Amino acid sequence: MTTPAPFSRIKIRTGALLFCGTNVALIRRDRPGSVHYTPPGGNVEPGEDLDAALRRELLEELALDTTQASEPPELLWVVDQRVSRPGSTPPPRKIHLLYRLHITEEVRVTLATEEHDELEDGTFETGVIEWVDYRKTADLPIFPPIGPALADLTSPHAVVGNAALPVVTDENYTWV
Repeated sequence: MTTPAPFSRIKIRTGALLFCGTNVALIRRDRPGSVHYTPPGGNVEPGEDLDAALRRELLEELALDTTQASEPPELLWVVDQRVSRPGSTPPPRKIHLLYRLHITEEVRVTLATEEHDELEDGTFETGVIEWVDYRKTADLPIFPPIGPALADLTSPHAVVGNAALPVVTDENYTWV
């Protein structure tokens, strides 16, 4: 059996920029020698509808039923990722679909404060849900690297002219 070439497989990840006022929910992952943030979300399962994947991931990670949002999820950004990563398997090309949702403070206080991500060996990595002022995300180590675009929004409801953010490659990103 031959090993697939890097980026020959494509995975799709749905993620959410969940706003409560001017704060956005990010998952902080503390790793040896580094800290990084990710929007809540995850990979779309084979045969799974994109909306169903987003609903499932938000329920799993935040205990959020998307019907609790003020409006239906809105596709905000698309990020094409072709970045080498640690590990023995060739990296996939990953397409990140980032949706925007808004919730009230009453909903926010009911959400999870930690997220437990199962690793390949059956153990769990704990991520902490942090609510960060979106205007202060430009220099945060967020993956995919959306911090500058997020901080540049004129408001949490701002209209975005181009949903395609720059491609993320080994030339402009180093895996941490």
